[in-house]
Amino acid sequence: MGLFNKMFGEKEVKSSTTGGNSFLNWIPLTSLEQLEEIKNQSKTEPVFIFKHSTRCGISNMVIKQFEKLFTEDHQKLKVYYLDLLNYRDISTEIGAVFQVMHQSPQLLVIKNEVSVYNASHQDIVETDLSRFI
Repeated sequence: MGLFNKMFGEKEVKSSTTGGNSFLNWIPLTSLEQLEEIKNQSKTEPVFIFKHSTRCGISNMVIKQFEKLFTEDHQKLKVYYLDLLNYRDISTEIGAVFQVMHQSPQLLVIKNEVSVYNASHQDIVETDLSRFI
């Protein structure tokens, strides 16, 4: 829980792995009600969901590499962070709502209320973020 508290002491937080100098601002995904918010936001802009296991070495490596993908051009992208260990019920609902099989780590891109892209493990860092701007 320590990493989660460090990362999410406020509503939108700076990256913890780059000392706050990242262009990525995580939005904590901590309630099922936020899935409706995500669906509504996705009607006008792409919304990202990053599912992360804080106890997994691969997930920790991928999240650090993912944060490095963000440049100034990407700073307005909405990126939700889901701590799988604390919010497994939300992960399960994401799978049902967006019809994706659970993976960890996993990145989903939601547009017009559906998942238009998902990647897991090392494939996450191969994602071309600019195609979603």
